[in-house]
Amino acid sequence: MPAIVKVTDLTKRYNDGFEALKGVNLEIEEGEIIALLGPNGAGKTTLISTICGITMPTSGTITVGGYDTVTKYREARAQIGLVPQELNLEPFETPMRTTRFSRGLFGKPPNDAYLKEVLTELSLGDKLDAGIRTLSGGMKRRVLIAKALSHEPRVLFLDEPTAGVDVELRKEMWAVVDKLRANGTTIILTTHYIEEAEAIADRIAVINKGEILLVERKDELMRQMGQKVLRIELTAPIAEIPEALAAYGLSLGEDGCMLDYTYDVTGERTGITRLLGDLAGAGLKMRDLHTKQSSLEEIFVGLVKEGA
Repeated sequence: MPAIVKVTDLTKRYNDGFEALKGVNLEIEEGEIIALLGPNGAGKTTLISTICGITMPTSGTITVGGYDTVTKYREARAQIGLVPQELNLEPFETPMRTTRFSRGLFGKPPNDAYLKEVLTELSLGDKLDAGIRTLSGGMKRRVLIAKALSHEPRVLFLDEPTAGVDVELRKEMWAVVDKLRANGTTIILTTHYIEEAEAIADRIAVINKGEILLVERKDELMRQMGQKVLRIELTAPIAEIPEALAAYGLSLGEDGCMLDYTYDVTGERTGITRLLGDLAGAGLKMRDLHTKQSSLEEIFVGLVKEGA
């Protein structure tokens, strides 16, 4: 299946010489959710702004739905819905009038039935004619999504969609995003919340200093780069790790009762069986043991450090 968004050798250089994007290549498949992760100043916003036509590229090409974002700007922009981080809504308008106006800006004919359907899908069906100033923060954010969907785009950009909201509302927004994807919308998400990407994304793209460090399926990324830690709880504390176990690179907990052994999940042999045998040989007795998988956050931090 051809990519719905294709970025090729994209660079963005400002007048002062600062290069915000450095030869970025990225293909986004139709119907997927891709999370764009990176520290502050990594180039996330510049990349989104350039794809959406807000910022002009210095070099390289971008196509959205097959349309070049420079030579076929109107056609490309019509394929895109953009949900900004800021709640920039007219407080004395209503959700229905707001989405109706946004649809008109793209030259789409009136279709209140469609707009009502979108607002209802976003749990705003009983707020169609309510003043936006009376809505909660979460409802206002859903109005922004409805605005972005008003002209029936194929691609939706969500810039920090859950910034500043509580955990319960964040999970509610995840459900909204999942429903949009189920309806066939392609979603590109920027977020500072690693658990957000881990919860809803199909693929992860990591950007740092204007360069894409990695693009990978989330589950494959966890499999390839994740590590597991075997935590061994001892029946009695020890002051130091016995010399016979030095080769395992164990770490000893502060209470002297916990040993941590880190191993690669992709390795042919984990060394656990031999370790447990050597523990017994060193006279150490186990009370319990369990494993912990590396989180996406730990993987992300490691990637950014490598790219620094």
